[in-house]
Amino acid sequence: MFANPIMDGADPWVFKKDGLYYFCQSRAGGIYVAKSQSMTKPGTFSQVWKAPASGWNRTNIWAPELHYLNGKWYIYYAAGEAGPPFIHQKSGVLESVTSDAMGAYTDKGMLYTGDDITVSGSARWAIDLTPFYLNGQLYAVWSGWEQNASTDRTPQHLYIATMSNPWTINSNRIKISSPEQPWEKGTELDLNEGPELLKNQNKAFIIYSCRESWLPAYQLAQLTLSDTLLNPMEKTNWMKKGPVFTGTSQVYGVGHVSFTTSPDNTENWMYYHSKKSTTPGWERDIRLQKFTFNTDGSPDFVTPIPVNTPIHLPSGEK
Repeated sequence: MFANPIMDGADPWVFKKDGLYYFCQSRAGGIYVAKSQSMTKPGTFSQVWKAPASGWNRTNIWAPELHYLNGKWYIYYAAGEAGPPFIHQKSGVLESVTSDAMGAYTDKGMLYTGDDITVSGSARWAIDLTPFYLNGQLYAVWSGWEQNASTDRTPQHLYIATMSNPWTINSNRIKISSPEQPWEKGTELDLNEGPELLKNQNKAFIIYSCRESWLPAYQLAQLTLSDTLLNPMEKTNWMKKGPVFTGTSQVYGVGHVSFTTSPDNTENWMYYHSKKSTTPGWERDIRLQKFTFNTDGSPDFVTPIPVNTPIHLPSGEK
């Protein structure tokens, strides 16, 4: 048995490869990676990249994701000038120097996240970028603003674009979701963020976070592509549903999910972060919970399990 939380922190990320789990976090002006055979014990985090002393990505390193693409490791992250307000965030990518995820990385620069790829420097505010393949095409999905703004109380939307390789977006962005439904509109800020792809039964799901991240109402919602052969660049092909995972009287502000499978690949699990109290703020910890799929192929996340409740270890974990 084990019990939540797994560790302190927010914006959890895990990537499973060759029987190992790789965890990624931003800490103290850099990005750290840990690897472990255990889902419940991440192991020791080591710094793999330090933010430069100058440039667009010198501070505010947020929500890194580690991916293995085309034989190399890539880390996608957001960064920007000092805040508050946090009005300069853009998305960047790092590439591993060797085949070791724990080794050194080179900075491949800022990713394009705007409306006119022919205009240099026209990237828009962007965070939580994640890449994925559908039918052999690499895509990027992220949370962004319609226009750069002078306040970080600016509504956030979900955008998608095609990629020609893991460090190059080669199309203008397409908006596929906005905070329009009553359950995804906040009291202080309307946002869609933290998108993650989940595939099942020839369907693609983007699970994303909505409502304010610093309040107990933070929760998960879902976009569904009913057939992975449909064009994900068409907004009308994505059907919205929500909320699909919400807090309770004992668990507050659940969001920013990451998916993986048990060591023996028989179970589906998700990492997410939750607020430590109902007090507004970003004091959060990271939790782990099993989920299943409904008969229509959609994920069933059920209800978040309270802290210190005994949970069976993931199948195959020793």
